[in-house]
Amino acid sequence: MRQTVKEFAPKSAVDLFYILKYARWRLPVRQKYQSVVENKHGIEIGGPSALFKTVLPLYQFVGELDGVNFGTDTIWEGRIEAGRNFNYDGNRVGRQFISEATDLSQIADEQYDFLLSSNCLEHVANPLKALAEWKRVIKPGGGFILVLPRKESNFDHRRPITRFDHLLDDFNRGMGEDDLTHLDEILSLHDLKMDPPAGDLEHFRQRSLKNFENRTLHHHVFDAPLIEQVLGHLGFDIVDLTTTKSDYFALATKDVGAGSPAE
Repeated sequence: MRQTVKEFAPKSAVDLFYILKYARWRLPVRQKYQSVVENKHGIEIGGPSALFKTVLPLYQFVGELDGVNFGTDTIWEGRIEAGRNFNYDGNRVGRQFISEATDLSQIADEQYDFLLSSNCLEHVANPLKALAEWKRVIKPGGGFILVLPRKESNFDHRRPITRFDHLLDDFNRGMGEDDLTHLDEILSLHDLKMDPPAGDLEHFRQRSLKNFENRTLHHHVFDAPLIEQVLGHLGFDIVDLTTTKSDYFALATKDVGAGSPAE
């Protein structure tokens, strides 16, 4: 275990937690995922992720990888800067974009061979808008790898699965990332015993009210059928959808000639 921590050089206490969480096993179907990134140029939203070093080790196979994060100071990565500063695997670096997950306007259409995102989409208030943007920057036929947490494995286990029509309504209304629609539900059902950094209820409430600054809230709760419905709505071809004890792993490709999702 000490060798694992040393090798993956955690950047924060949260990063260390995920490295230790995922260090002991590998996704059985990882070869399918590896094939869509090998020697290709991709982008990761919300990374780098310990999961892509451990359970699903992809970084070592990519040709090039850029990254997107919402701000220059996060609890996961600490201080980061735009430019060639996305350090994802040892000394390997790509371009770091500072941008909302729902607005990749700095990036032209169809720039990347693949896109990665791990344990990020649940932190986005308007996931359909985000996914439409993510799809836009992938080349036709390009790969898409999405990892989302199972509620049974974390502090969301008391919360209901989000309904697809709610996500669609958020998309049609242009929901912004400052949204706190789910705050009452979260404060009521969040299992603080499974989230030590959240502190007591009052500390958690105060932190949650500043979610636009820290992005710690899980706006929505996903399961496999919802993931399948969301990706289908956006026109992705699903290659694999694997459920593990802690996460959902989805591998999809962008349809050649597919457009934006219909409202």
